[in-house]
Amino acid sequence: MNIPTVLIVDDEPDLLDLADLTLARMGLNVDRAASVGAALERLKGRPYDLCLTDMRLPDGDGLEIVRHINANAPLTPVAVITAFGSADNAVAALKAGAFDYLSKPVSLEQLRTLVRTALKVPHHEAGGARKTRLVGDSPPMQQIRAKAEKLARSQAPVFITGESGTGKEVAARLIHELGPRAGKPFLAVNCGAIPENLMESEFFGYRKGAFTGADSERDGFFQAANGGTLFLDEVLDLPMAMQVKLLRAIQERCVRRVGGTAEEPVDVRIISASHQDMADAVEAGRFRHDLYYRLNVIDLRMPALRERREDIAPLVEFIIERVGGHAGSFRPSLSPDALAALRQYSFPGNVRELENILERALALGDGEVIKADDLDLAPARPGGEAASAAVGEGLPLQDYLDQVEREKIIQALEQTHGNKTAAARLLGVTFRSLRYRVERLGIE
Repeated sequence: MNIPTVLIVDDEPDLLDLADLTLARMGLNVDRAASVGAALERLKGRPYDLCLTDMRLPDGDGLEIVRHINANAPLTPVAVITAFGSADNAVAALKAGAFDYLSKPVSLEQLRTLVRTALKVPHHEAGGARKTRLVGDSPPMQQIRAKAEKLARSQAPVFITGESGTGKEVAARLIHELGPRAGKPFLAVNCGAIPENLMESEFFGYRKGAFTGADSERDGFFQAANGGTLFLDEVLDLPMAMQVKLLRAIQERCVRRVGGTAEEPVDVRIISASHQDMADAVEAGRFRHDLYYRLNVIDLRMPALRERREDIAPLVEFIIERVGGHAGSFRPSLSPDALAALRQYSFPGNVRELENILERALALGDGEVIKADDLDLAPARPGGEAASAAVGEGLPLQDYLDQVEREKIIQALEQTHGNKTAAARLLGVTFRSLRYRVERLGIE
């Protein structure tokens, strides 16, 4: 059996000795380097299973090593050591592709946890075929799956954006399942569904007797997800008081139960999501600027179903296979006119709406073939896509696109009674983007 080899880069002999001894006791081989130049020479000479580098080195900084490894050995995880309180450095390293980070003074328990997690990274599986629930081979979905592969090899926080029903939780689960935490818990939390007065105890747990009704000790979300991934859906719905506590838990990697005095370490990867724009929430004062930088290290946008209509047919097949029949019974199919109707439909509720449409048709249908009438699709709005195409016939391409864009924006503003923030959310763009388009198109 090959023994993993770790490269440690630091100009402090004491830290090098301590890390070397700790990893040797874990049964690992260790190579050492005291500068960027020495590290790059060692990296040219042989492959490593893990690299751990200080950010400040005599001839440069650790980001040079991070970038070199990502460019030349992208399957090798690299972690950085940052000075105490240097949150900006940690975020910069994660954005550059670092697997994780440690803060000085280095905790040996955190070092061991990081190394154990990193060495479980599936080095040779990145290009292999996997069965996932992100169905479809359209260019947007191919990009999503490729990015999920890369994100799975990192511990950087990910913020997933996209309209409701686009599969944000499915993408988060995929990142978890492809990474080294796959055998550990994946816990999904809907932040908007938790009463404000229960948030702290739900997230961090509580001690027996902490409040009326606390007749036993209970773990919170962080303890339940320890070693795995905590998915915070609709994270922008968190109240300000909870945002402060969440920021501390992420920075310190420790939580304190309600009614407790001691902090307990937790090892979780945070993936968050929202259908709202996080930058707009920060600008409006609804979300903390420092928490924004902690959660939005890497962003992943899930496309709307109308942006990948070529995936509708495989999605239909997948959904029908999952819910459309029992073993030994027939599996219904869609008639050509039903599939054509679905391809022309706008799907404001995205994949979730497609699931509901098909489940309803399967439940109410009485034949082996689902026809267009069985789908019970909402009628197209007057002046919709078909009408727009007819009106725009003969126009130059840019004029036609401007016309369609103007109509969509006006419809959204009418629906939201002129509220541009709500209209931007409805259109799936940022407030600043909508404001620019309104000005460019001369919409009053």
